[in-house]
Amino acid sequence: MNNQRKALALGLGAVLLWSTVATAFKLSLRYFSPIELLLYSGFFSTLLLGGLLLYQGKLRLAFRCSRREYILSIFLGLLSPFLHYLVLFKAYDLLPAQQAQPINYTWAITLSLLAVPLLKQKIGWQQWLALLISYSGVVIISTEGHPFSLHFTSPLGVVLALLSTVIWALYWIFNTRDSRDPIVGLFVNFLCSFPFVLSYYLLTSKWQVPPLEGLLGAAYIGLIEMGICFILWLLAMKLTTNTARLSNLVFLSPFLSLILIHFVVGEDILLATGGGLILIILGLFCQKLAKT
Repeated sequence: MNNQRKALALGLGAVLLWSTVATAFKLSLRYFSPIELLLYSGFFSTLLLGGLLLYQGKLRLAFRCSRREYILSIFLGLLSPFLHYLVLFKAYDLLPAQQAQPINYTWAITLSLLAVPLLKQKIGWQQWLALLISYSGVVIISTEGHPFSLHFTSPLGVVLALLSTVIWALYWIFNTRDSRDPIVGLFVNFLCSFPFVLSYYLLTSKWQVPPLEGLLGAAYIGLIEMGICFILWLLAMKLTTNTARLSNLVFLSPFLSLILIHFVVGEDILLATGGGLILIILGLFCQKLAKT
């Protein structure tokens, strides 16, 4: 198998796993509050990343970072996993999964907008069109097909889902300043986020023995969504000779996710959800064309 085929296989594996996480979020939130889910899933993800670094003989690098790199990790750890996942889990707690998942998918549009003031990049009319198309899809999904009524299933849930895209985009913008090995950087970010997560948990929750079902869900999210997906995609990006072709695989994820949401979570997928998702994907495709 040549490198491009390996890259596509790894990328497809990441996309298939990503397609399961919305379902995992919704099922796990039946047993945990958002901060509990973040605490336990972050723990499992940190163990996975630390174990991988130990296997690679790179664990020592996590404790040999410069002062600037540790300060950056504190900031990045505050953004994600702490703020990003806390806000995202709360959005999933308030919204049907079929609404939260497509809205979260607009983070790439948010990234291009934030890149204008933060990275001094210019935005053309094609990207404004992409924004208009994608957020029209968001409104259609959030209002269950009645965009002119502006009656949202959960206004707070929609705001939080959109806010999570802002936090996630900010994370990736500032992550471009990190020159460390990606897994080393991610591991240190998780370690630095732990005091924020634990402090919020202790201030807002009372500890209780976690149910097994919740722990299994948290383990899946921590190991798959926060760990293995990132690693598979990173390996795919290193091996690929055609980044555009690899990136196109991502467009499969939200549609596969809706199928799982229907059959596993038990939500009846509304026609408006499908229509709105198509608009979001169309907007993302327009944005991609604008960059080529």
